[in-house]
Amino acid sequence: MEKDVKFKNRLLILKISIFALFTLSCATNSNIYKEIDRSVEHSDFSDAVSVIEKKQESKKVLYSQKNAIMLFLDKGLIEHYAGNYSASSADLQNAERLIEEAYTKSITEGFLSYIANDNVKEYPGEDFENIYLNVFNALNYYNRNDIDGALVEIRKLSNSSGKLEMLSRKYEYKDPKTGVGLKDTVKKETGVGSLPDVKSVNFSNSALARYLGALFYQADGNEDSSRIEFDQVYRAYSTNRNIYSGAVPNAVEEARNVPDGMARLNIISFTGLSPVKEEKTVIQYLPFQHPILQIAMFKLPVMIKRPSVINRIEVEVDGSKRFDLELLEDMGAVIEETFNARYSNILLKTYIRTIIKYVVADVAAMAAENNDNSLAGLAIAVGARAAMDASERADIRMSRYLPDRAYIGGINLDPGTYSVIIRYCNGNHEIYHEKFPDVTVKKDGLNLIQSVKLK
Repeated sequence: MEKDVKFKNRLLILKISIFALFTLSCATNSNIYKEIDRSVEHSDFSDAVSVIEKKQESKKVLYSQKNAIMLFLDKGLIEHYAGNYSASSADLQNAERLIEEAYTKSITEGFLSYIANDNVKEYPGEDFENIYLNVFNALNYYNRNDIDGALVEIRKLSNSSGKLEMLSRKYEYKDPKTGVGLKDTVKKETGVGSLPDVKSVNFSNSALARYLGALFYQADGNEDSSRIEFDQVYRAYSTNRNIYSGAVPNAVEEARNVPDGMARLNIISFTGLSPVKEEKTVIQYLPFQHPILQIAMFKLPVMIKRPSVINRIEVEVDGSKRFDLELLEDMGAVIEETFNARYSNILLKTYIRTIIKYVVADVAAMAAENNDNSLAGLAIAVGARAAMDASERADIRMSRYLPDRAYIGGINLDPGTYSVIIRYCNGNHEIYHEKFPDVTVKKDGLNLIQSVKLK
């Protein structure tokens, strides 16, 4: 009798927990961003900002309070492309603050809160977003003639205790009260001992961040730090071959060794749009007694590429000097790589959550069948299965307006004023060009042109 009471109490606790896990909001529909997407595709970034602001002022806002990080990231990036550098900095700093707060909060989460469907929570931001917001904020500071501010942003990534260093340790869950690791916690709470593994992030150095850091240190007159950052570009390529499969761009060494008396004009260009998340259904066998509950559907986010038509960028200086930009960082590959660890973490949490739900349903269904009521058992299994499948939606929230690729190049010139045209091409066919009619190239300091075509 006592055992039956204990069992019923434990079952009741599980049911209450499952009810909490069932509660979730609708996943984000990517179609609601179409108006912004059109403006971004046509490089009308000011209009894209206006669309966001108008939608946020309407009764049905585009970004809810739960998605505040998405709002600040999307608006901050588009403000940057539009040349509104102060507004962009404010938005990106807000996004960074909220990401830090979300991470701090996650460290103190109890087990049930940890495994809850991500859609019920405030969007915490992705690792790649937390990395690239500093890159673009560094460029914001540079464009506001604040090299010191730009270097602060780069150091947030590159310092020994910076964001890149922390990536490999981020997904080691331990119960905040007991200090017990995830697998032991799961075994204690559910009795399930066999779980999917969580991957680590195999990305520890950004050539893009290092290259910009080298240029900013150069402009600041810090030759030793600039040398270290240039060396780190080569190290990024050698230690992250899954990201950097090609050779280090020649432009890196050229920027490092400018001939005496000459001035260097550096160019950085961002193209395409980064991958975005979409929902994928994964079907898996589970070892439960009732046959209806032996096949489970997992709703998981996967990264989908948004291929760019641009595969060559040509720069023309004063109508006669021409050179192509070189790929420095495949940002889309970085995004996919850094998402791998979070994906395996999401898979693990989804697996645990599904197991807990199915355990209760299986116990109830088999209890009914054991009482010679097979129809009741079938009804319980079918109803529970339908409810569980409906309650799971993949969290596909993320920033939509990060570029896919970063290209660099440059030319050594006599100090003076030049006209520059950057042509975006598909092979020999020009898709778009951007003109910079009066570019002053100084011997001292940093001469850097930035261009963006998110197509």
